[in-house]
Amino acid sequence: MTEPSVIFVDDDPHIRQAIAQTLTLEELPVSCFEDGPSALKRISADYDGVVLCDYNMPEMTGLQMLERIRAMDETIPVIILTGQGDISTAVTAMQQGAYDFIEKPFDQDELIELLRHALEKRHLALENRRLKAQLRHLARPGPRILGDSPSMQKVMATIDPLLDISANILLHGETGSGKDALARYIHENSARSAHNFVAINCGAVPENLIESELFGHEAGAFTGADKRRIGKIEHAHKGTLFLDEVESMPMALQVKLLRVLEEQRVERLGSNQVQEVDVRIIAATKADLKKLSDDGEFRSDLYYRLNVVKVDIPPLRERKDDIPVLFHHFVLIAAARYDRESIPLDAGQAARLMQHSWPGNVRELRNLAERYVLLGPAALSENEPNDTASVAGRQTLGEMMDGFERSAIVNALNTCHGSIKDTMVQLGIARKTLYDKMRKHGLDKAQFKD
Repeated sequence: MTEPSVIFVDDDPHIRQAIAQTLTLEELPVSCFEDGPSALKRISADYDGVVLCDYNMPEMTGLQMLERIRAMDETIPVIILTGQGDISTAVTAMQQGAYDFIEKPFDQDELIELLRHALEKRHLALENRRLKAQLRHLARPGPRILGDSPSMQKVMATIDPLLDISANILLHGETGSGKDALARYIHENSARSAHNFVAINCGAVPENLIESELFGHEAGAFTGADKRRIGKIEHAHKGTLFLDEVESMPMALQVKLLRVLEEQRVERLGSNQVQEVDVRIIAATKADLKKLSDDGEFRSDLYYRLNVVKVDIPPLRERKDDIPVLFHHFVLIAAARYDRESIPLDAGQAARLMQHSWPGNVRELRNLAERYVLLGPAALSENEPNDTASVAGRQTLGEMMDGFERSAIVNALNTCHGSIKDTMVQLGIARKTLYDKMRKHGLDKAQFKD
């Protein structure tokens, strides 16, 4: 069901019908209600529309409704309909925070214009709120997760409430999609950040060594164990243990890890003493762990212990709007590392990057950014995607043009370090046009300032 742009409240059914027809013809989705309490059930703090209501209603007056709505979110525009000669009431409504008022009988064009202005104001308020939240997120110390695409917003909305809760998390994503970076972000922004973040790739350690790596050993526990060694689990006490490629963990070791999760105790190889541990587990996999457990290739009891919260990390091909920002970020890092100049992409280069399918995901993009810093634009031609035609063929002309436009603006803002004046000159467009296009593509100048 389409979210209404306008919620209209009036106890007169004829007026409700007339308003509904007028707004529908103007392509403004509207929901009509006969009383305030019914309408309030459809309004919340994140409602992105406008409320139009009559002042004189038997169950709840327009002013009472205004008060209730402002208690939810004072930036929701409320427009009051008043009778002729009731200007004092209208003034009172404005003093109490109404967006505007309009007298009956009203001019339809005047009403439509007023509603459209109110809608624009509401959308700007919500956009500013979102951008402020994003800036707070970017201002946090430690690792940052870059990207403002809808799929990454969903990821961040899932993990942010979990940062200070020691629940185990299962990260699922393709190779190179950023599972390690997200695990580090979770740790560094949690109450455990003062303690160790310990990572182990379960698929990279030989099977005969991984038990010792995880649990540690006493001197003499096996041939070559000439001294005591603290294992990864114990080293992560009060911190976070990141188990990458957890699907590769041997079955026998899965049993021991399950016991650690259940008892919060670890026993070193060759020891009869147990050590108490307080550790949060973040596991990562590129496989379907549920299917592996159903097929008997991964312990189902361990799967459910690890899968308290599952986070699916989108591949880069599904978050292409993030590519220009990510590439610029990696270029800046590489330029600082190799003491080279960072050359901004032009719009055509950025558009070509967005057409590639990126089978290696963010890791592939980062590697290309490093080659770009070392070799210059020639590095991009080495990466000319073989699948450009097929990818572009799945996009509409409008999608391709929007992608090109966004890339051009991002590139100009990066070059001009967020200066609106310089960006206007570089793109050859007016200030209002630039702001309109930045709002359309969810861009804020603060993202590009040094």
